[in-house]
Amino acid sequence: MSIVPKRLKELRKEFKLTQADVAKYLNISESAYGYYEQGRNEISISNVQLLAEKYGVSVAYILGETNSKGKLFTELKDERDIAIRLKRFEEELEHSDGLAFDGEPMSDEAKESLLESMELLFRQTQRINKKYTPKKYREDE
Repeated sequence: MSIVPKRLKELRKEFKLTQADVAKYLNISESAYGYYEQGRNEISISNVQLLAEKYGVSVAYILGETNSKGKLFTELKDERDIAIRLKRFEEELEHSDGLAFDGEPMSDEAKESLLESMELLFRQTQRINKKYTPKKYREDE
């Protein structure tokens, strides 16, 4: 068995998830995910990235390029950058007077929902920027 299917299965079991749970998270069928663990189909890099985030490991670990589950330095730096941006946004949100949506003052729940949405937006934007930035212009290369 190839290393990728082995790692997928190992991580899933470590987190006490079923194949159905992971398939739902990846928005694919249970059998499609099962084929990844059996080595019958190759998993896409975008799904590897999603699982690496979910399990808190590096993409390199899932791909078998390293035996260390820890995130790589650049991934830790990315997480730190996202946390800083999110903290700044949260502070601006807290210090905004009369913050409203559709003419109504925002509740604490609405503000929390907005923060969660912004975190997702920051993560997606960072991932897309890395994906499309030529290597010679990347700071982490």
